[in-house]
Amino acid sequence: MTGQLKNGDMFPNLVIPEVGGGTLRPANDLNGKYRVILIYRGHWCPFCNEQIAAFAQAADALSEAEIDVMAFSVDDETASAAFAAKHHWPFPLGHSADVETIVERTGAYDMHHPSRGHFLETTGFILAPDGSIVNAVYSTRAIGRLVPGDVIRLIAFMRSLSK
Repeated sequence: MTGQLKNGDMFPNLVIPEVGGGTLRPANDLNGKYRVILIYRGHWCPFCNEQIAAFAQAADALSEAEIDVMAFSVDDETASAAFAAKHHWPFPLGHSADVETIVERTGAYDMHHPSRGHFLETTGFILAPDGSIVNAVYSTRAIGRLVPGDVIRLIAFMRSLSK
């Protein structure tokens, strides 16, 4: 395991299948913007549903603040597409993430559950425009995660420091 990523580390190059086709490359194509990467447990997690709904509802504020958002889980494409539709998810959404790869490359926690299978625990990253980590939030279970208001305020603060 690489270990957990720290502030200032470059986010690893990951390739995740995207709902609807194509691939997500979280560390690439930042276009001079900050980026939020949300790794969620799965469509079945009530806490993940709340987080995704909150980010979807904050889409205009995030866009106005020039913050890109993407999310992914181990859910297959069908479950991920239904999850995105349920929350009117306006951002890129990945599916079928490989647990071992994500754990190895990011240090995210994983869980083996008798009925849910092998999945990733909630993890969130804020990336600077150069792909370096501004903030990492690792959760060992369902709670402890990024929320849109905090993300917007932190990035505004980071921008103010560079002036």
